[in-house]
Amino acid sequence: MKTNYLIAEFPLANTKEGLITVSHINEPYGENSKPVVSIGISLNGDKTRPDWKAHIPYENVEDVITALKAAKEKYYAK
Repeated sequence: MKTNYLIAEFPLANTKEGLITVSHINEPYGENSKPVVSIGISLNGDKTRPDWKAHIPYENVEDVITALKAAKEKYYAK
């Protein structure tokens, strides 16, 4: 059975009400499917119905973190 556990929630920069949520989802694609980390983007602050979401298999989490850090180092100017 698909279950969703909220891990973190924080404001989406440069928006009035936007949120980013990070959740753990068991069986996201049906019985016996592997769990994923879900990243949701809600522009209106409704964390239960994100406008965008990405499901990342746990096997890919470190690769995604590395890519995000590389993007920030290369393109983000404070």
